[in-house]
Amino acid sequence: MRGDFSALLRVFLCVALPKFSHFTVRVSLPCNCLPISSMRKTAGHNQCDESVNKQRPVNLDIGTISLPITAYASLLHRISGVALFIGVAILMWLLDSSLSSEDGFNAVKALFDSFLCKLIVWGVLAVLIYHTVAGIRHLTMDLGIGETMEGGSRSARIVFVVSVILIVLVGARIW
Repeated sequence: MRGDFSALLRVFLCVALPKFSHFTVRVSLPCNCLPISSMRKTAGHNQCDESVNKQRPVNLDIGTISLPITAYASLLHRISGVALFIGVAILMWLLDSSLSSEDGFNAVKALFDSFLCKLIVWGVLAVLIYHTVAGIRHLTMDLGIGETMEGGSRSARIVFVVSVILIVLVGARIW
């Protein structure tokens, strides 16, 4: 059954998606599922072409790969979304505690005077600011503004600068 699926997938990728099939298959499928053009018949079974193995990247350690600034902006946008989800859960718990009773309100009010709570609120607001500014960047790119490599790099730098300025202003307001 696996061989039938692999053959169907090869045919689909080579016929239906000729522009993307070679790249997609090389990156995501095992060696015996490469497009027909990069395979050769040997002794009754398919074998990988040697040139395919030479073109594959050797180092896939994300810490040592030099990523462009646009990649960092995109990765931080995703990470900020997850952090925002966690931060909102914490703030909702504090809101629930403050609305439960007068003693709960006083406890949360006293908690907000502590350095740790101010740091958490500042962190959640920082994540919210970055996520919002980066989201506006993505929306402008959806409108066709800044889709070039230079425009993407420029907008990523603008996102970082505007985010840092707003985060510092919010931090000054909290403390």
